[in-house]
Amino acid sequence: MTNYVLVHGGFVGGWYWQEVADLMRSHGHRVEVIEQLPSAGPEPAALGDLAADADLVRSVVAAVGEPVVLVGHSYGGMVVTELADDPAVAHVVYLSAFWPQRGQSVDDFLGGQLPDWIVPHPDGTVTVTEDLDVARKALCADIDATTAAANLRRFVPQSVSSLQAASTGPERTHPATYIICEQDNAIPPAAQEQMSSGADHVERLDSSHQAMGSMPASLAALLERTS
Repeated sequence: MTNYVLVHGGFVGGWYWQEVADLMRSHGHRVEVIEQLPSAGPEPAALGDLAADADLVRSVVAAVGEPVVLVGHSYGGMVVTELADDPAVAHVVYLSAFWPQRGQSVDDFLGGQLPDWIVPHPDGTVTVTEDLDVARKALCADIDATTAAANLRRFVPQSVSSLQAASTGPERTHPATYIICEQDNAIPPAAQEQMSSGADHVERLDSSHQAMGSMPASLAALLERTS
């Protein structure tokens, strides 16, 4: 049995991981899912930033009481990088995730310009576009339109501050695996290849950005092999 902590990306919550987590639990693993990072949610004034997200994940990792495999998807890669020297982390996995250098932010990765599927608002938040066709193409083109629409309607606002916050990640003290999603239209595979150059192991899935939705069994099996 291996202990896992799964960290979602921006705009979503722990529900994103449900099918993968259930599969891994059925195989005897302990799987803790971050239900909601402070940087995302329905109340703009209550949203936190990268530091708040890292503090929450750190507390969950500590509560497990044993070494964990820490998995971050998309923006979750920024969060897990903050725990690079945490003694409770045995292995870190980046799933189509931002892997920053110290001092680097999501905004830096984006070149200071939001893609067409992310919409800024005056209240200090960004949201995924309400154009479901555009959002599906960016995030989950390999998921049927009905399922994709239902998932996309569950998305919530994300704080702009979380995208602007610079990584303070310390020097890494545990092995790292990067999983490249080769059909990703949100974080281009070429960018993932570049970020994965610092990993000890690199794996690939022929999936969109939302691999947990399009191929949960393959993703679960791959995560189980990284323990």
